[in-house]
Amino acid sequence: MPTSTTTSTFLNPPQHQTFPSPPRILIIGAGSRGTSYAKAALSSTNATIAAVCEPNAHKRAAFGRRFIWGADRVPAFGSAFPDWRDWVKYETARRESAATGEGLTGPGGYAPVHVDVVFVCVLDEMHEEVLLGIAGLGVHVCCEKPLSTGLGSCVRILGALGGKGVQENGHAKGEVNGHIDGEANGTTKHKETVFGICHVLRYSPHNMLLRHLVLDQGVIGDVMSIEHVEPVGWWHFSHSYVRGNWRKESTTAPSLLTKSCHDIDFLMWMLCTPPTNAEQTPHLPSYITSTGSRKFFRRARKPKEAADATNCMSCAYEPECEYSAKKIYHDRHLGSGNTGWPVKIVNPEIEDIYKTSGKEAAAKQLLENLTEDYTSGTPTAEVEARPWFGRCVWEADNDVCDDQCVTITWHDDPLSTDEEGRPELKNRGAKTAQFHMVAFTEKICERRGRIYGTKGEIEYDSSTIRVHNFSTGQTETHEPHQAGGGHGGGDEGLVRQFLMAVNAVDNEAMPAATAQREFLGCDLEEAFRSHAVVFAAEEARTARTVVDWKKWWNEKVEGELHKQ
Repeated sequence: MPTSTTTSTFLNPPQHQTFPSPPRILIIGAGSRGTSYAKAALSSTNATIAAVCEPNAHKRAAFGRRFIWGADRVPAFGSAFPDWRDWVKYETARRESAATGEGLTGPGGYAPVHVDVVFVCVLDEMHEEVLLGIAGLGVHVCCEKPLSTGLGSCVRILGALGGKGVQENGHAKGEVNGHIDGEANGTTKHKETVFGICHVLRYSPHNMLLRHLVLDQGVIGDVMSIEHVEPVGWWHFSHSYVRGNWRKESTTAPSLLTKSCHDIDFLMWMLCTPPTNAEQTPHLPSYITSTGSRKFFRRARKPKEAADATNCMSCAYEPECEYSAKKIYHDRHLGSGNTGWPVKIVNPEIEDIYKTSGKEAAAKQLLENLTEDYTSGTPTAEVEARPWFGRCVWEADNDVCDDQCVTITWHDDPLSTDEEGRPELKNRGAKTAQFHMVAFTEKICERRGRIYGTKGEIEYDSSTIRVHNFSTGQTETHEPHQAGGGHGGGDEGLVRQFLMAVNAVDNEAMPAATAQREFLGCDLEEAFRSHAVVFAAEEARTARTVVDWKKWWNEKVEGELHKQ
């Protein structure tokens, strides 16, 4: 768990973290998340973005110009790759060359680029392949959430990266694996590495203060229950989970995982992870259940006026439709001058077209992209291979839930008894978490909720925390520091804390497991446990049952780990 110093750092984050030896970062995947973490690294630390792996040539070049080699320079040797496997081959050759004393050189005799840290920001379904593919290279790794798209895949990652020492029911006892680092003079040494998962909700000043008030200061006594809501946003859901990459469970994963796994992690962090500096085991759940479905974005809900249209650009009902792709991408965003997300997701080149040829040319290209459609005769593989942003939301091939509720129940779990033999239940008594992921909201991902305690009640949204005290009848309002960047400063907070952990291991000889606790407050096993809750909830939803956590964990996790 984070120390009190770490808690203070979160509550009063430094404007800029300066390292004596700035870490060099490789970004694998130059999409929205890769770009966000590159920006966060440069804005919150003196780290450098040294290299990028990205299959899309335009995105790779744009990313490089922005973060690595600049507008007027060419990429340095080893700074840009179309595929992560190309980087692995390059890095292997670089190390072998260094070990023999020959020294690998690029065009013009330039020294090769090398990195200390890798951020994995590829599509969710590629995470396992990439993580296992780079696991032996001795680099620090931070992976975008989710860890992977299936329970089996996550278990394999856990086993490969150091999780075979997981105790019964998900209490970790192992440490992070070390790796062989073959560097100068042909010698090898055991190098410990830091692993982070981008559960960014943990790292915003707002949520750090919320947890500090609830667990460290106990302002409402023992927590009895939490109601937590993620309002995805009406057009955001249609963009990402109806028309976009995350629309089908068979090609990615359930929306509870792809959209809300860090909300489940937030709840586990609040109710399962012990308070700061407490020498306690996690308070593990007892039962999990869930209900949810694709309620609205299906053909049965299609307005009659839309008739047989499958694309907004050829639909008579489009001018009246709230979910019109033309209204969302062209009118709402490009029309106001926004060429970033979500417009650039439709076409990554829109930003450049807007800058070089103007708004009218960008609009023309965008509308052409939105006319792209498929028919009943289009091969399924072709349909599933890409997003279709002009597709009618009631005629898409989506199947993920647009409304889902999860209930997690804890029973009493005392660690000790008092002098009279009574169980001591502080922070470990029976409690309940209720989570609601809903698409149909005005707010876009601005979480809100209530926490009910024995001495008071907390109401929170993304900007304020209101604490009501039962005894005094008074309500105190906290307005945490509003950091810039994504997720209320969570992106910056995560990257800063991760790189601080890296610096502690590389430059201060701190054991990786200690650095994980000191700066990240989370290790691989804890991150995995949150994912496991998501998979258990999905099993409960699809089977219409209540999952017994202990039994489920022993069968689905422990059993599989022992097979590895």
